[in-house]
Amino acid sequence: MTTKAMERGFKLILGSQSMARKKILGEMGYDFTIVTADIDEKAIRRDNPQDLVVALAQAKADEIISKLGDQNQFAQDPLPTLLITADTVVVYKGVIREKPTSKEEARQFIKGYSGSHGGVVGSVIVSNLKTGVRKVGWDKAEVYFHEIPAKVIDELIDDSITFKVAGGLTLEHPLISPFIDTVVGGVDTVMGLPKDLTEKFIADVL
Repeated sequence: MTTKAMERGFKLILGSQSMARKKILGEMGYDFTIVTADIDEKAIRRDNPQDLVVALAQAKADEIISKLGDQNQFAQDPLPTLLITADTVVVYKGVIREKPTSKEEARQFIKGYSGSHGGVVGSVIVSNLKTGVRKVGWDKAEVYFHEIPAKVIDELIDDSITFKVAGGLTLEHPLISPFIDTVVGGVDTVMGLPKDLTEKFIADVL
């Protein structure tokens, strides 16, 4: 099967193990390989959520490029290799929320969303490893929730996926999806990879 990357003459690396990001990039028609970054995300701090997600995605890109042997080897390749990195945080009442680190924190996060709403800020960076050109940006969305029953919160806390996503919530989770009222902005942004921004940056770096 010919994919969009093959048709347009480049190779694609996704710098993430996120199931949602893999799904989104696949839905966009791309074939890709996965290389993940080994960074201490907690060591990178910014007060502004937009600055934080951009800084984290930049650090992921830099670490992956270093892991792959820097850009010199890619400069000789006839086909450009593009690297996509991203990061997402939830903002609740002005406070940045990353992945919950305990059951108590996860419970606090999810109870806060019940009958309320949370903002999502997500970055995407596309780096051309052959030319060194890099495009950086972010998008945001807002998710409004119905009341979430205590039993559902308990079940979410018992699911390991809750601790792998920013703010402890994933829209596509079958337990939480019935309690989503409205999403203002892109669902793909909430899931971790804004499609339109990603497509634009791929075109821009080629």
